[in-house]
Amino acid sequence: MEESYKVAVVTGGSSGIGRATCESLSERGVKVYEFSRRDVPDGDIIHISADVTDEASVGNAVKNVLEKEGKIDILINCAGFGIGGAVEFTDTEDAIRQLNVNFFGTVRCVKAVLPSMRERGMGRIVNISSVAAPIPIPFQAFYSASKAANNSYTGALANEVRPYGISVCAVMPGDIASGFTDARKKTAEGDVEYNGRISRSLSKMEADERGGMSPGIAGEYIAGVALKKKVKTYYAIGFSYKFFCVLIRLLPCRISSWLLYKIYAG
Repeated sequence: MEESYKVAVVTGGSSGIGRATCESLSERGVKVYEFSRRDVPDGDIIHISADVTDEASVGNAVKNVLEKEGKIDILINCAGFGIGGAVEFTDTEDAIRQLNVNFFGTVRCVKAVLPSMRERGMGRIVNISSVAAPIPIPFQAFYSASKAANNSYTGALANEVRPYGISVCAVMPGDIASGFTDARKKTAEGDVEYNGRISRSLSKMEADERGGMSPGIAGEYIAGVALKKKVKTYYAIGFSYKFFCVLIRLLPCRISSWLLYKIYAG
């Protein structure tokens, strides 16, 4: 007999893509638990305080959901932030935090839900990556690295858990007009040494984001992927971003690198 409703956990669900994904899932009849450090009341969406950089915090939040619902059908890892600046002038602690939230935050959440999904023989995990994963962006090196790690992890995990009825995929948004832009920790330190290229690149990056896709459209897309019967491993949102991801794979490395230099680092 088909179960009456699905239960989803969405990390980073208090704002941006995460919030839009929560809303879209809820509108489709999914019972949504939102994990974040701050509560933003919104109808039927249930907030649980959780910090993805703290394994105990994540474990307790997942345990809370399982005690209430007995299952987690869907995990969507949206929690993340960005840093911008030159590799040479980026504080190592900031780089570590970038990976800790964007990559290891996903790792902690997946590790917490996998045992219950495996025991039930079903589950869907959606990791929110970025087109910055296959397209390494100058002056966003550590953000790109965190999302590239996410993609590799997703592909490996998908094959590890396939025999247990668990499907895993990564969704790669492009430019999104959301609070993510203002929340980015950026520095133009070294701009003199780099002949103004850091500030020019960061300004272009932010202009592209402010003119980008709305979080609502991205959230609807992610919710749709989460509820598909079958998924492929990687999705890019929007035709232009799909095109660029394919183009980067097809072009010789020398040419693709030159194009990225001209667009973001020249």
